[in-house]
Amino acid sequence: MKRRIRDALRRREVVRVSRDVSVREACKAMNAQGVGAVVVMEGDTLEGIFTERDVLTRVVAVDRDPDITSLDDVMTTSLVTMGPDDWALDALRLMSEIGFRHIPIVEHGRVFGMISLRDFVGAELQQTDLAGGSAEP
Repeated sequence: MKRRIRDALRRREVVRVSRDVSVREACKAMNAQGVGAVVVMEGDTLEGIFTERDVLTRVVAVDRDPDITSLDDVMTTSLVTMGPDDWALDALRLMSEIGFRHIPIVEHGRVFGMISLRDFVGAELQQTDLAGGSAEP
């Protein structure tokens, strides 16, 4: 079953923060919304993405203080985006190739959503024998 990204998204609401927000505040926002990434916005412009992996590699592992470190210093700015009408399987392939777990979805220059590996688990498992309860190869 081929799906478009817009059909694969579990949730369309994206947690948005500004680049001057502290790492701790961004983490609190992610935790409150149950997401692993936030988009960093300047007005309506997508400036970056900040993920759980960024917390580990760019903050905790290098002993930065999350209360005084702003996202501007640690967010991912080399953005890869896709559109809501792109194929979901292409997004999954791209995530695998580049090692990202989240891709912002942009439509007409505006953030439409955020696709993550979590968005693929349900539907793709339904297409396997695992969904029927069989773990046999």
